[in-house]
Amino acid sequence: MTTFPDISISTERLVLRAYEDTDIPELTDMMNDDLVTAWTPVPQPYTEADARAFATEFAPAERAEGHGIVFAVTEFLTQRLVGTVHLQHTDWRTRASTIGYTTAAWARGEGYASEAVLAVAQWLFDDQKFERLELRTAADNTASQQVAQKIGCISEGVLRNAGIVRARPDDEPAGRWAEARTDLIVWSLLPEDLDGPGDRSTGGTDYAFADWR
Repeated sequence: MTTFPDISISTERLVLRAYEDTDIPELTDMMNDDLVTAWTPVPQPYTEADARAFATEFAPAERAEGHGIVFAVTEFLTQRLVGTVHLQHTDWRTRASTIGYTTAAWARGEGYASEAVLAVAQWLFDDQKFERLELRTAADNTASQQVAQKIGCISEGVLRNAGIVRARPDDEPAGRWAEARTDLIVWSLLPEDLDGPGDRSTGGTDYAFADWR
């Protein structure tokens, strides 16, 4: 079985690393944001127990079992939790993986998501010698689509009626979420789609990583 190394990745503004116990309160807050609830399948409400299980059980197992790797994205200067980047559904034979990301409400609009995703993509291609990175976005999730476009992803097509999103219908009680079907846009990024390490990142600088094995 092949697995990703236990690493951290640094950019000009961010540090991507494994989740720690101290991240759990911020992770809980982030995952209870309305936009996170709308576009992801996380439990709602998202409890501290959910956050602890994700950070201390699911994330380590994801890497150990070879399925992918979960990064806590933190701001370099403040060490505040910016979001999560998650490589998943990894195929070691074809050297391909799928990426997902979540950004805390306070950190949106700063280019953090694209900076973090690009850093992971560069590491995946340069260090791990992967050949394909895939991303799927809900048809109405324009913010996520902008991240894909910003880092150079190519839109490959639409999976019709393939996803589920959540919304608060006008005729539902306050606070009640309802699920609905949605099309998913498929994006891909290949090594040749990147101009070079760091060229598309918000800070315009190369990434660096530390291997903690």
